[in-house]
Amino acid sequence: MNPESQDTARSSTPETIPAISFAHQRDEAAERRKEYPFRFPADLRQLGGKYSVAENSRRLLRFFYFERRLMQALGAWTLSIPEFEVKLETGRHIFYHADAARLLRERLNEQEARQKEIDQFRDQQIDRFIEEMLSANSACELLVGVHRVLGHALEMAYRHHLDDTDQVTDVPTIRCLRRILIDYEPMLQWADAAILAYVEGGVAEAPLASWRWHLQRLLASIGGVTGSDVRTESPTPLRTDSKAFLRGTVPLRDVRFDTFKNTGDYDAADAQERFPKDSYENLRLRFIRTQRDEVDAIEAFGTFIWHIRFKDFQSEHNLARITWDEARHTEIGHRALLACGYDPFELLNRLTGSTCRGTMEPAFAMA
Repeated sequence: MNPESQDTARSSTPETIPAISFAHQRDEAAERRKEYPFRFPADLRQLGGKYSVAENSRRLLRFFYFERRLMQALGAWTLSIPEFEVKLETGRHIFYHADAARLLRERLNEQEARQKEIDQFRDQQIDRFIEEMLSANSACELLVGVHRVLGHALEMAYRHHLDDTDQVTDVPTIRCLRRILIDYEPMLQWADAAILAYVEGGVAEAPLASWRWHLQRLLASIGGVTGSDVRTESPTPLRTDSKAFLRGTVPLRDVRFDTFKNTGDYDAADAQERFPKDSYENLRLRFIRTQRDEVDAIEAFGTFIWHIRFKDFQSEHNLARITWDEARHTEIGHRALLACGYDPFELLNRLTGSTCRGTMEPAFAMA
């Protein structure tokens, strides 16, 4: 080519394909740009990231597995959490993790990973961490493990991934992680405040700090959330070395509750009628109390998630959504009692077995 009719851009690396421009075309393009009247915001994103497609998928698959396991793990503890507010919030968080897993699963499927292969993925080291985390001695210890250790580690990993992945070609992953982080921010803020409430209420802080350090070391021993961090020595001993985790089977309530069982009739439980039977006031209060007592449905569906784990992801996600709905129903009932002038804890809580629901009229069962 004639050197006078072309400019050759020099390559900065041997792998770069040299750009060959014709001088007259470049000049004409510059003139056309001068005539263009619009100055839109500059797109500062860079093409290229730190991860290959394979490495990106590997990390997302670990993220998916952690989220799926958190959904299952919280379900296993729904019976064993006594505190009303924590049980209620856990019902929400089960779905947040389930939906995070769904989003990651869909993104992996877009990257040509088959859903069956995604669903069949297992990691024994992650399982070992989850089982140890579940061996918490209290609901407060559970929050420390789920949120202050694993939750914060996942949030940080997601934010690093947002910064390091290709800002142009991997936009679907960026959007996926940003949607997940919408739930993470309030979830982790709530957990920090809840743990502080436990400590201010008398829970010893030193054992919580030791448990947190123990789980952080265990997570570090498997390469952290991404599996690519420098691996450190695993702490010893693990609680699960001497006793495998077994979910609780007794539905717990905190000391503010007075409970009843063996009947679904609130008047029978109260040993007297507040309003005439079949009156509007009686039906309204029964409806609201039924909603407040959906707290046992959080336990029921959370437990179901644990028992069907790894059978079918869509079923797990559906149950998690139902658990979230039940948490919302419980909250509606609790706040409606307040709006009606009651202290919600003055009204007896119906305590039903969580492996099945007692016989109820359809309208109140749907409530």
